[in-house]
Amino acid sequence: MVEKMKLNQLRDNLGARHSKKRVGRGLGSGLGKTCGSGHKGQRARTGVALNGFEGGQNPLYRRLPKRGFKNIFRREFSELTLVRLQAAISSGQVDPQQTLTENTLAAAGLVRKGTVGIKLLGNKGLLQAVSLEISKASKAAAEVIERLEGKLTLLHQKS
Repeated sequence: MVEKMKLNQLRDNLGARHSKKRVGRGLGSGLGKTCGSGHKGQRARTGVALNGFEGGQNPLYRRLPKRGFKNIFRREFSELTLVRLQAAISSGQVDPQQTLTENTLAAAGLVRKGTVGIKLLGNKGLLQAVSLEISKASKAAAEVIERLEGKLTLLHQKS
């Protein structure tokens, strides 16, 4: 007959847990008096954080070349091509008779969420007139919509 294990009998494997260092417990312990911090100096004090300090040698973060620039004020737009818009119209994802806003295009899954707005790109691929309310459009895409007698309303004008 197999005896069932009880929760109060659970134990860690031998050596799985190490006992913590007890510093400052007398000279015989090996970690007495200065407690392994040596004598005086910055690192003997509490609250020392010397991350990246390499003892006077030029640290790694200064030896490596700096690359690029990250603009913290960047506004990121989702891209929507005329070909992709026509494919969505053909498949019935969006209704070309209604005004297509950024919210309807995002709901149809044509653009990714979490961006400032939508930019329309492309110079061919659209076959019918549509009415769009979006943030930006390339000149070529705007000309195609105008040529098909559609309507394009830009929400973010250049400032």
